[in-house]
Amino acid sequence: MSPPHTPTSRPAQLLLGAGRGAVAGLVGVAAMTLGEKLEQAITHRPNSYVPGRTLKTLLGQHPGDSDQPVVWNHAMHWGTGAALGALRGVWATLGLRGVRASATHTFVRLAVDQTLENGTGVGAPPHTWPVRERVVDVLHKAVYSFVTGVVADLLSPPELESRRGTTSH
Repeated sequence: MSPPHTPTSRPAQLLLGAGRGAVAGLVGVAAMTLGEKLEQAITHRPNSYVPGRTLKTLLGQHPGDSDQPVVWNHAMHWGTGAALGALRGVWATLGLRGVRASATHTFVRLAVDQTLENGTGVGAPPHTWPVRERVVDVLHKAVYSFVTGVVADLLSPPELESRRGTTSH
């Protein structure tokens, strides 16, 4: 019989993986933020307030392009990091781990950001950005996803890794 603190049901294990992943996501956001600040100190690239304006728009407000909602920016930055970290924690619990999972997670992070930013009309499609901005964005999101992945893989053992369906039929 397992100890009371060890979840035995599949949903409980997935929920635990999500919680551990959310913590991992916050660590990933911290690493990404540190990287962004270092990069900005070198390149003098200004802060982007698109995430904060996106969140305000999602909540029914109408921020202008010149608004700089710092608190909303942090809420979106850390909230998205925790939410997508939860996904990565579930993946780790399911056995979707390591470099491949983290690389895939980078694209998930980029896709979520672009879907929300463009869906609200606050952001512009990345193909309209200068190449340097696209490269910087991908690199920062990769830092987030790889750090999140390392932490999620450490915190969430692959307890639900399946061996079913290993062939195409």
